[in-house]
Amino acid sequence: MNFHPRIAVSTWSLHRKLGITYANGPSGSDHAPPMETFGKPEITLLDLPAALRGHGYARVELCHFHLALIDPVYLEEVRSSFKDAGVMIQTLLIDDGDITNSATRSRDMAWMNKWIGVSARLGTIHARAIAGKQRPSAEALALSISGLTHLANSAATQGVKLVTENWFDLTATPAEVYHILAGVSGLGFLADTGNWGGTTKYADLTSIFARAQLCHAKASFTGLTMDETDYAACIAAGEKAGYTGPYTLIFADEGDEWEGLAKERALVTNLITPPASSLDRG
Repeated sequence: MNFHPRIAVSTWSLHRKLGITYANGPSGSDHAPPMETFGKPEITLLDLPAALRGHGYARVELCHFHLALIDPVYLEEVRSSFKDAGVMIQTLLIDDGDITNSATRSRDMAWMNKWIGVSARLGTIHARAIAGKQRPSAEALALSISGLTHLANSAATQGVKLVTENWFDLTATPAEVYHILAGVSGLGFLADTGNWGGTTKYADLTSIFARAQLCHAKASFTGLTMDETDYAACIAAGEKAGYTGPYTLIFADEGDEWEGLAKERALVTNLITPPASSLDRG
């Protein structure tokens, strides 16, 4: 089977197959009970690596809420399951926390830093942190920069590369993205094709792809019919900007998740160039 080195999958793209999530956010517990948030699970997280490999994927991004525990024994079990299947854990997606909310900032900073430690135990290359959820302002941007500086330094000491993303209100345009990246030494960037819209979408994506090491490549579907025109334009924006990193396929619509991912993979692999030799160097 051909495993394209520039194709990855997020566990979010298989959230219905997994079914279970854990409410282990900043205000939750490290030992939250499993919830059938998306229905009865068809597969467990520990069985996922073999399933990914069987469907032709060798790179994955893990959403933090798919991990049952953060104790070292369990994390080693997760790490070994992916390693044994030959699937690289590319990124831990820390999908909560707001370092720009002064009321909860200290709590959320500590929580995010804890998950950076989880990322290190899992042996991931990257950990993705949210830059902030508040609307852009001088104060919010300053809080983001100071918070991400602390988190990036913590990650670096543990052998993890911290990245952030064009997600939520704070990073609503390329201007805010570039401002934050300029203010945080050592911070990487993940470009998400599904988080922006409007008439400037493709120009904006081309702009931020120039600074990206990672990408969430999300297509729009009606059922299992993909908007190929939009998706191709998003991927073209990355290639035009000289992006050489992996494209992490994001499927979040109705229908069979493996089938949706296969449709995305077919289009992306037809458009992208071979991988750069520095693909996994952050």
